[in-house]
Amino acid sequence: MLTLISATPSPYARKNRIAMIEKGIPFELKSEIPWHSTTETPKYNPLEKLPILIFNDGRPPIYESWYIQEYIVQKYRGTGPDLMPTGLDDQLLVRQIQVLADGACDAMGLVFFEDGRGELKSQEWRDRQMRKVTGVLKAMDELVKKSQGKFLVGGEFSVADIAVGAMLGFMNMVETKFGLIRWLDEFPDLRGYWERLESRESFKETQPVMFELTEKVA
Repeated sequence: MLTLISATPSPYARKNRIAMIEKGIPFELKSEIPWHSTTETPKYNPLEKLPILIFNDGRPPIYESWYIQEYIVQKYRGTGPDLMPTGLDDQLLVRQIQVLADGACDAMGLVFFEDGRGELKSQEWRDRQMRKVTGVLKAMDELVKKSQGKFLVGGEFSVADIAVGAMLGFMNMVETKFGLIRWLDEFPDLRGYWERLESRESFKETQPVMFELTEKVA
């Protein structure tokens, strides 16, 4: 049995959870808040970041969501859907989409913590991060339009769709709870694509939930 340590709102860990569910890989989910003093994250990852995938056979844990995702795709090839196209150009496009989705989530995380700095908040820094988010949303909307209602790369469900779906789910959670960004009405094609993804069982089972920070982070 594998164990995935996750933060409940994390789009990064959600990507790994979705991939393992789609492939039918059994795992135990353990939730943590990596910024709290009680976290066990440093025990497994010197970067003190989640997610972390732990093995029960003594192998060292692995971390960083993109690396865990690559591990799942490569080590479990032939188990369930491939989640990765066979052609090199399509594989490279998948990874480019992953970079964009992760980058937008990174920027949203920076905005969240910047807003928590009160009078020390830099509006210029915040605006720069939000430009990144808007730019990625526009790029994803274009990809969805080119796909004509299908999956983003090669017409087949892949880790690219998982990355974008997790990103949009995170943005929806942030919008609902904090009102930081409103995108649903501005990008109807992207919204329709996201809603189709959210109807998959793997997405239903991994809905992001915001936690409550009780210790100072920034």
